[in-house]
Amino acid sequence: MGAMTRRDFLHSTAARAATGIAALTGAEGLLAQAREKAKPLNLKITDLKTFIVNRGGPNANNYVFVKIYTNQGLTGLGEGSVTSKEATMAAAIDEHKRYLVNRDPADIEMHWQAMYRWPRWRGGPILNSAISAVEIALWDILGQALGQPVWRLLGGKARDRVQMYVHGGGNSPEAYARSFLQAKEEGWTGAKSGFITTQGDVIDPVRSVREGIANLKAVRQAVGDDFKICIDVHGKTTPTMAVDFCSRAEEYRPYFVEEATQLEDLDELALLRSKTRIPLATGERLTTKYGFSQICSRHLVDYVQPDVVHCGGILEMKKIATIAEAYRIELCPHNPQSDVSTLASLHVDFSTPNFGIQEITHRGNEQYWKDLFLGGAIEYEKGFALPPDRPGLGVGLDEKVAAKRPYQPHTRQQLRFPDGGIADH
Repeated sequence: MGAMTRRDFLHSTAARAATGIAALTGAEGLLAQAREKAKPLNLKITDLKTFIVNRGGPNANNYVFVKIYTNQGLTGLGEGSVTSKEATMAAAIDEHKRYLVNRDPADIEMHWQAMYRWPRWRGGPILNSAISAVEIALWDILGQALGQPVWRLLGGKARDRVQMYVHGGGNSPEAYARSFLQAKEEGWTGAKSGFITTQGDVIDPVRSVREGIANLKAVRQAVGDDFKICIDVHGKTTPTMAVDFCSRAEEYRPYFVEEATQLEDLDELALLRSKTRIPLATGERLTTKYGFSQICSRHLVDYVQPDVVHCGGILEMKKIATIAEAYRIELCPHNPQSDVSTLASLHVDFSTPNFGIQEITHRGNEQYWKDLFLGGAIEYEKGFALPPDRPGLGVGLDEKVAAKRPYQPHTRQQLRFPDGGIADH
Protein backbone atom coordinates (compact mmCIF):
# COMPACT_ATOMS: atom_id res chain seq x y z
CA MET A 1 0.00 0.00 0.00
CA GLY A 2 1.52 3.35 -1.05
CA ALA A 3 2.10 6.20 1.38
CA MET A 4 -0.76 8.34 0.07
CA THR A 5 -3.15 5.42 -0.02
CA ARG A 6 -2.31 4.46 3.53
CA ARG A 7 -2.67 8.06 4.67
CA ASP A 8 -6.02 8.34 2.98
CA PHE A 9 -7.09 5.08 4.57
CA LEU A 10 -6.10 6.23 8.05
CA HIS A 11 -7.84 9.56 7.57
CA SER A 12 -11.04 7.91 6.37
CA THR A 13 -10.95 5.39 9.23
CA ALA A 14 -10.46 8.13 11.80
CA ALA A 15 -13.30 10.07 10.19
CA ARG A 16 -15.62 7.07 10.53
CA ALA A 17 -14.71 6.78 14.22
CA ALA A 18 -15.35 10.50 14.76
CA THR A 19 -18.71 10.21 13.00
CA GLY A 20 -19.69 7.32 15.24
CA ILE A 21 -18.75 9.23 18.40
CA ALA A 22 -20.64 12.31 17.18
CA ALA A 23 -23.75 10.15 16.74
CA LEU A 24 -23.54 9.32 20.44
CA THR A 25 -22.76 12.74 21.87
CA GLY A 26 -23.55 15.45 19.30
CA ALA A 27 -26.37 17.96 19.49
CA GLU A 28 -28.75 15.47 17.87
CA GLY A 29 -27.08 12.38 19.35
CA LEU A 30 -28.56 9.63 21.47
CA LEU A 31 -27.50 11.17 24.77
CA ALA A 32 -28.93 14.55 23.82
CA GLN A 33 -32.27 12.95 22.93
CA ALA A 34 -32.40 11.11 26.24
CA ARG A 35 -31.49 14.28 28.15
CA GLU A 36 -34.31 16.20 26.50
CA LYS A 37 -36.82 13.54 27.52
CA ALA A 38 -35.68 13.80 31.15
CA LYS A 39 -36.00 17.61 31.34
CA PRO A 40 -39.63 17.71 32.52
CA LEU A 41 -38.62 15.92 35.72
CA ASN A 42 -36.45 18.88 36.76
CA LEU A 43 -33.91 16.52 38.30
CA LYS A 44 -31.23 17.91 40.60
CA ILE A 45 -28.44 16.12 42.43
CA THR A 46 -28.76 16.54 46.20
CA ASP A 47 -26.04 14.31 47.64
CA LEU A 48 -23.24 11.82 46.94
CA LYS A 49 -22.05 9.04 49.25
CA THR A 50 -19.32 6.42 48.87
CA PHE A 51 -19.28 2.91 50.31
CA ILE A 52 -16.28 0.60 50.69
CA VAL A 53 -17.40 -3.02 50.98
CA ASN A 54 -15.08 -5.89 51.90
CA ARG A 55 -15.33 -9.28 50.19
CA GLY A 56 -14.65 -11.18 53.41
CA GLY A 57 -11.79 -13.52 54.32
CA PRO A 58 -8.03 -13.03 54.78
CA ASN A 59 -6.61 -10.11 52.76
CA ALA A 60 -9.86 -9.96 50.78
CA ASN A 61 -10.64 -7.45 48.04
CA ASN A 62 -12.71 -4.36 48.70
CA TYR A 63 -15.23 -2.77 46.36
CA VAL A 64 -15.89 0.97 46.14
CA PHE A 65 -19.41 2.14 45.31
CA VAL A 66 -21.02 5.55 44.97
CA LYS A 67 -24.66 6.52 45.33
CA ILE A 68 -25.90 9.77 43.84
CA TYR A 69 -29.18 11.10 45.25
CA THR A 70 -31.69 13.42 43.57
CA ASN A 71 -34.54 15.72 44.52
CA GLN A 72 -37.04 13.32 42.89
CA GLY A 73 -36.09 10.33 45.03
CA LEU A 74 -34.14 8.59 42.27
CA THR A 75 -30.70 7.29 43.22
CA GLY A 76 -27.94 6.15 40.89
CA LEU A 77 -25.35 3.51 41.68
CA GLY A 78 -21.78 3.44 40.34
CA GLU A 79 -18.52 1.61 41.05
CA GLY A 80 -14.89 2.76 41.17
CA SER A 81 -13.01 -0.21 42.63
CA VAL A 82 -9.21 -0.16 42.31
CA THR A 83 -7.48 -3.03 44.11
CA SER A 84 -5.37 -1.99 47.14
CA LYS A 85 -6.26 1.69 46.62
CA GLU A 86 -9.84 1.64 47.91
CA ALA A 87 -9.57 4.36 50.55
CA THR A 88 -7.86 6.63 48.03
CA MET A 89 -10.61 5.86 45.52
CA ALA A 90 -13.39 6.76 47.92
CA ALA A 91 -11.73 10.11 48.63
CA ALA A 92 -11.31 10.80 44.91
CA ILE A 93 -15.00 10.09 44.26
CA ASP A 94 -16.05 12.28 47.20
CA GLU A 95 -14.12 15.18 45.64
CA HIS A 96 -16.82 15.41 42.95
CA LYS A 97 -19.64 16.11 45.40
CA ARG A 98 -19.04 19.86 45.55
CA TYR A 99 -19.21 20.07 41.76
CA LEU A 100 -22.26 17.84 41.29
CA VAL A 101 -24.73 18.99 43.96
CA ASN A 102 -27.57 21.10 42.51
CA ARG A 103 -26.72 20.10 38.92
CA ASP A 104 -28.89 18.16 36.48
CA PRO A 105 -27.77 14.49 36.47
CA ALA A 106 -28.91 14.09 32.86
CA ASP A 107 -26.09 16.32 31.56
CA ILE A 108 -23.74 13.33 31.53
CA GLU A 109 -21.37 14.43 28.77
CA MET A 110 -20.99 17.90 30.23
CA HIS A 111 -20.27 16.53 33.70
CA TRP A 112 -17.69 14.09 32.31
CA GLN A 113 -15.87 16.86 30.50
CA ALA A 114 -15.94 19.09 33.57
CA MET A 115 -14.69 16.38 35.94
CA TYR A 116 -11.95 15.35 33.50
CA ARG A 117 -10.75 18.72 32.21
CA TRP A 118 -11.28 21.35 34.89
CA PRO A 119 -9.01 19.91 37.61
CA ARG A 120 -6.01 20.18 35.21
CA TRP A 121 -4.41 17.08 36.81
CA ARG A 122 -6.31 14.46 34.92
CA GLY A 123 -6.24 10.86 33.79
CA GLY A 124 -4.68 7.89 35.48
CA PRO A 125 -6.34 5.02 37.34
CA ILE A 126 -7.49 6.92 40.44
CA LEU A 127 -8.86 10.11 38.90
CA ASN A 128 -10.40 8.29 35.95
CA SER A 129 -11.99 5.57 38.08
CA ALA A 130 -13.58 8.26 40.23
CA ILE A 131 -15.09 9.83 37.11
CA SER A 132 -16.19 6.39 35.93
CA ALA A 133 -18.03 5.69 39.17
CA VAL A 134 -19.93 8.96 38.98
CA GLU A 135 -20.67 8.59 35.27
CA ILE A 136 -22.13 5.11 35.71
CA ALA A 137 -24.38 6.39 38.50
CA LEU A 138 -25.59 9.25 36.30
CA TRP A 139 -26.59 6.80 33.56
CA ASP A 140 -28.44 4.78 36.20
CA ILE A 141 -30.43 7.86 37.17
CA LEU A 142 -31.18 8.80 33.56
CA GLY A 143 -32.39 5.30 32.69
CA GLN A 144 -34.65 5.19 35.73
CA ALA A 145 -36.02 8.64 34.93
CA LEU A 146 -36.97 7.48 31.44
CA GLY A 147 -38.07 3.99 32.49
CA GLN A 148 -35.54 2.34 30.16
CA PRO A 149 -32.48 0.11 30.58
CA VAL A 150 -29.31 1.98 29.65
CA TRP A 151 -28.62 -0.12 26.53
CA ARG A 152 -31.76 1.29 24.92
CA LEU A 153 -30.44 4.82 25.45
CA LEU A 154 -27.16 3.83 23.76
CA GLY A 155 -28.90 2.92 20.50
CA GLY A 156 -30.67 -0.33 21.31
CA LYS A 157 -29.54 -3.90 20.77
CA ALA A 158 -26.80 -4.92 18.36
CA ARG A 159 -27.27 -8.57 19.47
CA ASP A 160 -29.76 -10.73 21.35
CA ARG A 161 -27.36 -12.10 23.97
CA VAL A 162 -23.82 -11.49 25.21
CA GLN A 163 -21.24 -14.26 25.36
CA MET A 164 -19.48 -14.49 28.73
CA TYR A 165 -16.34 -16.12 30.06
CA VAL A 166 -15.55 -17.08 33.65
CA HIS A 167 -12.33 -17.69 35.58
CA GLY A 168 -10.50 -20.96 36.13
CA GLY A 169 -7.15 -21.99 37.56
CA GLY A 170 -5.26 -24.44 39.70
CA ASN A 171 -1.87 -25.42 41.08
CA SER A 172 -1.06 -28.20 38.58
CA PRO A 173 -1.94 -29.17 35.01
CA GLU A 174 -4.51 -31.64 36.37
CA ALA A 175 -6.14 -28.99 38.56
CA TYR A 176 -6.22 -26.52 35.66
CA ALA A 177 -7.88 -29.13 33.45
CA ARG A 178 -10.53 -29.93 36.08
CA SER A 179 -11.30 -26.24 36.63
CA PHE A 180 -11.80 -25.43 32.95
CA LEU A 181 -13.73 -28.62 32.33
CA GLN A 182 -16.06 -27.75 35.20
CA ALA A 183 -16.73 -24.36 33.62
CA LYS A 184 -17.57 -26.10 30.34
CA GLU A 185 -19.86 -28.58 32.06
CA GLU A 186 -21.68 -25.69 33.75
CA GLY A 187 -22.52 -24.34 30.30
CA TRP A 188 -19.95 -21.60 29.87
CA THR A 189 -18.23 -21.37 26.49
CA GLY A 190 -14.98 -19.80 27.67
CA ALA A 191 -12.77 -19.33 30.71
CA LYS A 192 -9.61 -17.44 31.62
CA SER A 193 -6.60 -17.90 33.84
CA GLY A 194 -3.00 -16.78 34.11
CA PHE A 195 -1.41 -20.17 33.32
CA ILE A 196 2.11 -18.84 33.95
CA THR A 197 3.05 -20.02 37.43
CA THR A 198 4.72 -18.45 40.43
CA GLN A 199 6.38 -20.21 43.35
CA GLY A 200 5.01 -18.27 46.26
CA ASP A 201 5.98 -14.71 45.43
CA VAL A 202 8.73 -15.71 42.99
CA ILE A 203 8.39 -15.79 39.21
CA ASP A 204 11.11 -17.68 37.36
CA PRO A 205 11.62 -16.67 33.69
CA VAL A 206 12.24 -20.28 32.58
CA ARG A 207 10.28 -22.47 34.95
CA SER A 208 7.19 -20.23 35.10
CA VAL A 209 6.81 -20.24 31.31
CA ARG A 210 7.46 -23.98 31.01
CA GLU A 211 4.86 -24.80 33.66
CA GLY A 212 2.42 -22.33 32.09
CA ILE A 213 2.59 -24.18 28.78
CA ALA A 214 2.04 -27.50 30.59
CA ASN A 215 -1.09 -26.04 32.23
CA LEU A 216 -2.35 -24.75 28.87
CA LYS A 217 -1.76 -28.09 27.15
CA ALA A 218 -3.72 -29.94 29.84
CA VAL A 219 -6.64 -27.53 29.55
CA ARG A 220 -6.87 -27.77 25.77
CA GLN A 221 -6.84 -31.56 25.95
CA ALA A 222 -9.60 -31.49 28.57
CA VAL A 223 -12.03 -29.00 26.98
CA GLY A 224 -11.59 -29.81 23.30
CA ASP A 225 -11.09 -27.58 20.29
CA ASP A 226 -14.10 -25.25 20.49
CA PHE A 227 -13.95 -24.01 24.09
CA LYS A 228 -12.47 -20.49 24.32
CA ILE A 229 -9.29 -20.45 26.40
CA CYS A 230 -8.36 -16.93 27.44
CA ILE A 231 -4.93 -16.26 28.94
CA ASP A 232 -4.19 -13.31 31.22
CA VAL A 233 -0.43 -12.87 31.55
CA HIS A 234 -1.24 -9.86 33.76
CA GLY A 235 1.91 -7.97 32.82
CA LYS A 236 4.09 -10.43 34.75
CA THR A 237 6.41 -11.35 31.89
CA THR A 238 9.52 -9.68 30.57
CA PRO A 239 9.54 -9.16 26.79
CA THR A 240 11.67 -12.30 26.39
CA MET A 241 9.27 -14.35 28.51
CA ALA A 242 6.26 -13.01 26.59
CA VAL A 243 7.72 -14.01 23.21
CA ASP A 244 8.73 -17.43 24.56
CA PHE A 245 5.31 -18.12 26.07
CA CYS A 246 3.28 -16.92 23.07
CA SER A 247 5.43 -18.84 20.60
CA ARG A 248 5.02 -22.08 22.53
CA ALA A 249 1.31 -21.48 23.16
CA GLU A 250 0.36 -21.10 19.49
CA GLU A 251 -0.37 -24.79 18.92
CA TYR A 252 -3.03 -24.72 21.68
CA ARG A 253 -4.97 -21.91 19.97
CA PRO A 254 -5.95 -19.60 22.83
CA TYR A 255 -8.73 -17.15 22.13
CA PHE A 256 -6.35 -14.38 23.19
CA VAL A 257 -3.31 -13.64 25.30
CA GLU A 258 -4.00 -10.61 27.47
CA GLU A 259 -1.60 -7.98 28.77
CA ALA A 260 1.63 -9.79 27.89
CA THR A 261 3.50 -6.44 27.82
CA GLN A 262 3.60 -3.31 29.94
CA LEU A 263 1.64 -0.22 28.97
CA GLU A 264 4.49 2.32 29.12
CA ASP A 265 5.97 1.37 25.71
CA LEU A 266 3.71 0.52 22.79
CA ASP A 267 6.70 -0.66 20.77
CA GLU A 268 7.12 -3.52 23.24
CA LEU A 269 3.62 -4.62 22.22
CA ALA A 270 4.53 -4.11 18.55
CA LEU A 271 7.61 -6.30 19.01
CA LEU A 272 5.51 -9.12 20.46
CA ARG A 273 2.95 -8.63 17.69
CA SER A 274 5.68 -9.22 15.10
CA LYS A 275 6.78 -12.48 16.72
CA THR A 276 3.54 -14.36 17.32
CA ARG A 277 0.37 -15.36 15.49
CA ILE A 278 -1.65 -15.55 18.72
CA PRO A 279 -4.48 -12.98 19.01
CA LEU A 280 -3.42 -10.30 21.46
CA ALA A 281 -5.53 -8.25 23.85
CA THR A 282 -4.90 -5.36 26.24
CA GLY A 283 -6.50 -2.33 27.83
CA GLU A 284 -7.54 -2.94 31.44
CA ARG A 285 -5.06 -0.34 32.73
CA LEU A 286 -5.60 2.18 29.94
CA THR A 287 -7.90 5.13 30.48
CA THR A 288 -10.08 7.14 28.09
CA LYS A 289 -10.26 7.02 24.32
CA TYR A 290 -6.81 8.61 24.13
CA GLY A 291 -5.18 5.57 25.69
CA PHE A 292 -6.62 3.32 22.99
CA SER A 293 -6.28 5.42 19.84
CA GLN A 294 -2.70 4.45 18.93
CA ILE A 295 -3.20 0.79 19.84
CA CYS A 296 -6.15 0.64 17.45
CA SER A 297 -4.69 2.73 14.62
CA ARG A 298 -1.50 0.62 14.64
CA HIS A 299 -3.46 -2.64 14.87
CA LEU A 300 -1.34 -3.79 17.80
CA VAL A 301 -4.09 -6.00 19.23
CA ASP A 302 -7.07 -7.99 18.05
CA TYR A 303 -9.19 -7.18 21.12
CA VAL A 304 -9.36 -4.03 23.25
CA GLN A 305 -10.22 -4.52 26.91
CA PRO A 306 -11.31 -1.26 28.51
CA ASP A 307 -12.68 -1.58 32.02
CA VAL A 308 -15.85 0.46 32.43
CA VAL A 309 -14.91 1.20 36.04
CA HIS A 310 -11.54 2.66 35.03
CA CYS A 311 -11.68 3.88 31.42
CA GLY A 312 -14.13 6.71 32.04
CA GLY A 313 -17.49 5.01 32.35
CA ILE A 314 -20.25 3.79 30.05
CA LEU A 315 -20.14 6.45 27.33
CA GLU A 316 -16.34 6.53 27.26
CA MET A 317 -16.23 2.76 26.77
CA LYS A 318 -18.77 3.14 23.97
CA LYS A 319 -16.49 5.73 22.34
CA ILE A 320 -13.49 3.39 22.69
CA ALA A 321 -15.54 0.64 21.06
CA THR A 322 -16.40 2.96 18.19
CA ILE A 323 -12.74 3.79 17.58
CA ALA A 324 -11.92 0.06 17.65
CA GLU A 325 -14.79 -0.68 15.27
CA ALA A 326 -13.30 1.68 12.70
CA TYR A 327 -10.16 -0.52 12.69
CA ARG A 328 -12.10 -3.82 12.80
CA ILE A 329 -10.91 -4.57 16.33
CA GLU A 330 -13.29 -6.24 18.78
CA LEU A 331 -14.36 -5.11 22.24
CA CYS A 332 -13.81 -7.59 25.10
CA PRO A 333 -14.29 -5.58 28.31
CA HIS A 334 -12.22 -6.29 31.40
CA ASN A 335 -14.33 -6.86 34.50
CA PRO A 336 -13.01 -8.36 37.76
CA GLN A 337 -15.41 -6.29 39.86
CA SER A 338 -18.98 -6.54 41.12
CA ASP A 339 -22.40 -6.75 39.46
CA VAL A 340 -22.37 -2.97 39.08
CA SER A 341 -19.36 -3.20 36.79
CA THR A 342 -20.80 -6.23 35.02
CA LEU A 343 -24.10 -4.53 34.29
CA ALA A 344 -22.45 -1.30 33.16
CA SER A 345 -20.35 -3.38 30.75
CA LEU A 346 -23.34 -5.37 29.50
CA HIS A 347 -25.26 -2.23 28.56
CA VAL A 348 -22.36 -1.27 26.29
CA ASP A 349 -21.93 -4.85 25.01
CA PHE A 350 -25.52 -5.17 23.88
CA SER A 351 -25.40 -1.91 21.94
CA THR A 352 -21.96 -2.40 20.35
CA PRO A 353 -21.60 -4.05 16.91
CA ASN A 354 -17.95 -5.08 17.37
CA PHE A 355 -18.36 -6.73 20.76
CA GLY A 356 -16.58 -10.08 21.26
CA ILE A 357 -16.86 -11.62 24.74
CA GLN A 358 -17.38 -10.34 28.30
CA GLU A 359 -15.45 -11.24 31.47
CA ILE A 360 -17.11 -12.08 34.79
CA THR A 361 -15.42 -13.27 37.97
CA HIS A 362 -18.44 -14.86 39.63
CA ARG A 363 -21.16 -16.92 38.04
CA GLY A 364 -24.40 -15.36 39.19
CA ASN A 365 -25.12 -17.80 42.02
CA GLU A 366 -23.25 -16.36 45.01
CA GLN A 367 -25.37 -15.36 48.00
CA TYR A 368 -22.82 -12.66 48.87
CA TRP A 369 -23.83 -10.64 45.82
CA LYS A 370 -27.54 -11.40 46.09
CA ASP A 371 -27.56 -10.00 49.63
CA LEU A 372 -25.56 -6.90 48.73
CA PHE A 373 -27.50 -6.11 45.57
CA LEU A 374 -31.06 -6.79 46.68
CA GLY A 375 -31.31 -10.12 44.86
CA GLY A 376 -29.22 -9.28 41.80
CA ALA A 377 -30.38 -8.59 38.27
CA ILE A 378 -28.28 -10.51 35.72
CA GLU A 379 -29.74 -13.53 33.95
CA TYR A 380 -27.40 -16.06 32.34
CA GLU A 381 -28.39 -18.80 29.93
CA LYS A 382 -26.00 -21.39 28.44
CA GLY A 383 -22.95 -19.19 28.83
CA PHE A 384 -24.62 -15.99 27.64
CA ALA A 385 -26.12 -12.98 29.43
CA LEU A 386 -29.62 -11.89 28.49
CA PRO A 387 -30.50 -8.20 28.08
CA PRO A 388 -31.05 -6.36 31.39
CA ASP A 389 -34.69 -5.31 31.48
CA ARG A 390 -34.85 -3.08 34.54
CA PRO A 391 -34.73 0.72 34.12
CA GLY A 392 -31.31 2.28 34.46
CA LEU A 393 -28.37 0.11 35.39
CA GLY A 394 -30.62 -2.58 36.81
CA VAL A 395 -29.28 -3.12 40.34
CA GLY A 396 -29.47 -1.48 43.75
CA LEU A 397 -27.12 -1.48 46.76
CA ASP A 398 -28.41 -2.47 50.19
CA GLU A 399 -26.73 0.09 52.44
CA LYS A 400 -27.41 -1.92 55.62
CA VAL A 401 -25.68 -4.99 54.20
CA ALA A 402 -22.81 -2.84 52.96
CA ALA A 403 -22.35 -1.40 56.47
CA LYS A 404 -21.85 -4.91 57.84
CA ARG A 405 -18.88 -5.46 55.51
CA PRO A 406 -16.55 -2.56 56.33
CA TYR A 407 -13.27 -1.74 54.64
CA GLN A 408 -10.21 -3.80 55.54
CA PRO A 409 -6.84 -2.96 53.93
CA HIS A 410 -5.85 -5.31 51.11
CA THR A 411 -2.31 -5.92 49.80
CA ARG A 412 -1.65 -7.36 46.36
CA GLN A 413 0.86 -10.13 45.69
CA GLN A 414 4.39 -8.74 45.62
CA LEU A 415 6.32 -10.65 42.97
CA ARG A 416 10.11 -10.93 42.74
CA PHE A 417 12.56 -12.70 40.47
CA PRO A 418 14.70 -15.50 41.95
CA ASP A 419 17.51 -13.02 42.66
CA GLY A 420 15.19 -10.81 44.72
CA GLY A 421 14.61 -8.17 42.05
CA ILE A 422 11.13 -6.63 41.78
CA ALA A 423 8.88 -8.19 39.11
CA ASP A 424 5.84 -6.67 37.42
CA HIS A 425 2.31 -7.60 38.41
